[in-house]
Amino acid sequence: MVHIARRMFELLEPICLVTFFADECNAELAALGHRTYWDGYFASRAAPLGRVPAEVVHAAFYNFAEGEAARHIPSAWETIPPEASFAARERGSAASLRRILGDELAASPGLVRAADLTTKAATSAPTAGRVMYAGLRTCPVPGDPVARLWHSANMLREHRGDGHVAALVGARIGGTEAHVLSAVDMGIHPPETFGRIHHLPKARLAAVMDGLRERGLIDADGRFTDAGRETKHRIEALTDELAAPPYEALSPAELDELIAELEPISARLAATGSQ
Repeated sequence: MVHIARRMFELLEPICLVTFFADECNAELAALGHRTYWDGYFASRAAPLGRVPAEVVHAAFYNFAEGEAARHIPSAWETIPPEASFAARERGSAASLRRILGDELAASPGLVRAADLTTKAATSAPTAGRVMYAGLRTCPVPGDPVARLWHSANMLREHRGDGHVAALVGARIGGTEAHVLSAVDMGIHPPETFGRIHHLPKARLAAVMDGLRERGLIDADGRFTDAGRETKHRIEALTDELAAPPYEALSPAELDELIAELEPISARLAATGSQ
């Protein structure tokens, strides 16, 4: 099941990435009145949690630097209800999928079957300890197959994300530190130039890098030590293990069928960079 969890992540991630990379979602959120991409991002992603304070969103999202959530929450909800932002996110994401996949694939029996099986998995896992996933489980599942596929893929993504946060906390890796380790793992050098963190104050980034060096996870040049590489591997392995429960709801035959139906969908999206 750990292998299945990793394979499903590879297949479902291109579906989820249209939310961030394609134009339709951002256009829907802008039409509501969100002034910036990040206003719409925080407002729509955190919407299933309800009108919680920025501190709760920061804790649930985990990997944003201190104060980033507070620049958008709760101000992004003051004139635009969370429910409206969430609905716009779903509409835009589904519209992106339809455009990229094309009429034939978007309306195919294979996509409908993939949506049904993905939803079965996504609505079957325990919610205990899974804050973002639990929030999404309270949202209605769309009837339209394309929207349902996106919604269920997104549920599974947040379920995996909750487990990843648990793995990071257990390894005593903070959110910014996690980005540094990901950058090193991807071969980005120096890791401080990684797009998710390069905008942070230099003093803050220097402190993070110094802390990782003191723990023996990166060397003086900003590359993995053996201990750092092992730590990253252990976190990813545990993330896969914790992401497995939803797929236990599917029989071996259903898993094989789901993978087969998702492969052409995922390949089409990957070929366009999900945009």
